[in-house]
Amino acid sequence: MTATPRIAALIVAAGRGRRAGGPVPKQWQSLLGKPVARWTLERFAAIAELIMVIHPDDRKFAENLCDGLDVTLVDGADERAGSVRAGLQALAIAPPDIVLIHDVARPCISIQCIQTVIDTLADHAGAAPALPVTDALWTGENGKVTGPQDRTGLYRAQTPQGFRYADIMQAHRDFSGNAADDVEVARAAGLDVAIVPGEERNLKITVPADFHRAAQILKEDKMDIRLGNGYDVHAFESGDHVILCGVEIPHDKALKGHSDADVAMHAVTDALYGAMAEGDIGRHFPPSDPQWKGAASEIFLKHAVDLAQSKGYAISNIDVTIICEKPKVGPHAPAMTARMAEIMGLREDRISIKATTSERLGFTGREEGIASIATATLVAA
Repeated sequence: MTATPRIAALIVAAGRGRRAGGPVPKQWQSLLGKPVARWTLERFAAIAELIMVIHPDDRKFAENLCDGLDVTLVDGADERAGSVRAGLQALAIAPPDIVLIHDVARPCISIQCIQTVIDTLADHAGAAPALPVTDALWTGENGKVTGPQDRTGLYRAQTPQGFRYADIMQAHRDFSGNAADDVEVARAAGLDVAIVPGEERNLKITVPADFHRAAQILKEDKMDIRLGNGYDVHAFESGDHVILCGVEIPHDKALKGHSDADVAMHAVTDALYGAMAEGDIGRHFPPSDPQWKGAASEIFLKHAVDLAQSKGYAISNIDVTIICEKPKVGPHAPAMTARMAEIMGLREDRISIKATTSERLGFTGREEGIASIATATLVAA
């Protein structure tokens, strides 16, 4: 199975935004009680590592609004292309597989649109959302119409514009001068950029009236937070290891099951399905179907993760408790957390894996098997 790509979101926030008015640049102004930049960062926080390019004079604004978020701040340049280049260069220390370059003044972007850009990069070197131009277009001079302009093949460009990191880094190194956006830089390097459907809600705050429009969009977003619980049990049988959260742990017994019997991963998978009101693993992968005999449980978990993303949900966090007397889970918890993070495309600090005993009570106390409970939180944009 292909490893989940590392994704970074590069938020471009070094501009002055003078047309928007106000005492400070638009990205630091309040929108429904939070700075514009905070709204934007929160859209990407559950999906990607965050890096924000800022004007050196604005560092205090940026540091204050980043509280609680893991954001790398980088000083930008006078021109947009230079700011993006600075952000990309900062990522070179630990380069991601994919980078999403987004204008800070687009706080209403949906999770679903972001995910579409990411998915499209599986087959293209670049991807960017856009809306086809539907209004009639004119040319004009001195306040008068001078003629029609054909709108065939014209699009209104939006962000995030996504690329494979190595490609766009090299494209920026080779590019001279300024550019309207990163698609221009990518195309100058000969990169293929796919157009994905944009969103009317993904407006760029430019003038004072746009703050009101953005506020209306965000107010209309009903914060849809879904919680799901999962519970699973597997009995022991003869064997020499168990698999928990995708990690093989030596033991004098194995877990019995139709698949690989990863009781912890099954609980997390059912928690995700439950949060979406999508039943359980058995609905999607019937145990009566022989193709799932001995299957790796990560297949089930990845399906639940992909289903959540297709419905426009981001996984905020998961919490799983493994209940057994033996084997001891604690020494293996870091490896289990890393493996779950890899499969789910989450940061490790969004995954809690812990264990407890049942004080020698019940079937787990008698060491007849292992039980696991899990909770998953989904958040819709």
